[in-house]
Amino acid sequence: MNDSKIVVALDYANTKEALSLVNQLDPTQCKLKVGKELFTAAGPALVEQLVAKDFKVFLDLKFHDIPNTVKKACKTASDLGVWMLNVHASGGSAMMQAALEGVDQSHENPYLIAVTVLTSMNQPTLSETGIQTPVQEQVLRLATLTQTAGLHGVVCSAQEATLLRQHINPDFLLVTPGIRPANTSKDDQSRIVTPPDALKLGASYLVIGRPITQAEQPQKALEAILQSIQ
Repeated sequence: MNDSKIVVALDYANTKEALSLVNQLDPTQCKLKVGKELFTAAGPALVEQLVAKDFKVFLDLKFHDIPNTVKKACKTASDLGVWMLNVHASGGSAMMQAALEGVDQSHENPYLIAVTVLTSMNQPTLSETGIQTPVQEQVLRLATLTQTAGLHGVVCSAQEATLLRQHINPDFLLVTPGIRPANTSKDDQSRIVTPPDALKLGASYLVIGRPITQAEQPQKALEAILQSIQ
């Protein structure tokens, strides 16, 4: 059973590059995240290929639309056999509950989580959108709304994990992007944490991209991170 805490972000523009990386990874040691760029290029067929290779797939499309549209999208996504999918918590409780109904209509049983505040955002960018609430307070508000709606967890920065663990159920999943091993580039993330620290702070799963995907030996980079968190 693959309960690895590492979710490798497949930030590629086509199937060939994605599979070239995936074929170097051990499905018992990591999960995979397929986001908007790769899904737009490769479509559902690639997701099904990854599932057939015994990888657990987090389909990161962040649905945010009217409730009925999101419900149908979540059912269709669930039918691909994914391990996890997500919506935007800022879509509100009615939309999130509709999303959960869509997941429940599928024969599969994926986790449904919600995005709180994107890890690329900081206080000035949040304020630009008209939300003057401090970032951590906004994350807690959206996480609480997500839990009340019945979803399984949220996407958040590991920097907010401790705060959330103080206010939400212990089995509520915290999926944390913006994870960077020590001595690696921040790239375009604003709120970042190392893998061991993220787990200590309360994260459930760690989304890691470039430190693995751009390594000369991706599987060895993955193993080094796994060793650092054991």
